[in-house]
Amino acid sequence: MTRFVESSIDGAGLHLGIAVARWNQAITDRLLDGALARCEELGVSEVTVVRVAGALELPVAARALVDRGCDAVVAIGAVVKGETDHYEIVVRESAGGITQVAVASGIPVTNAILAVHEYEEAVERAGKGEANKGVEGVDAAVDAANALRELRRP
Repeated sequence: MTRFVESSIDGAGLHLGIAVARWNQAITDRLLDGALARCEELGVSEVTVVRVAGALELPVAARALVDRGCDAVVAIGAVVKGETDHYEIVVRESAGGITQVAVASGIPVTNAILAVHEYEEAVERAGKGEANKGVEGVDAAVDAANALRELRRP
């Protein structure tokens, strides 16, 4: 017997958490706006937003949202490459931390942390509509939460 588990991006009945960094807030606010608008479009039942200082703090915020009972979490941040190696460290460690939270908890945590070389790239990826990475993060989170919900049904 083969069972196919289908998911959807219907947010009804879902509690979505959004962890958003204040660093590069002009960008992260635009990503958050896109994410919240998408939550409304998809009919997400409840959204909890928590703001933290930067991308390195996103994994612990995501974990707190998971512990609060969120069905999925979106991590939003913006890391712009500078003159030092700090960029690589922040990008690698924030992504790794988010993955650890998802695997340890079994709750989807999607990565909507922009990692760009130029500020203008971040502005472009935080624009209105489907190109907004906050929108993409919500779509992925809702899709994964629904797939897991369906998989857990007998």
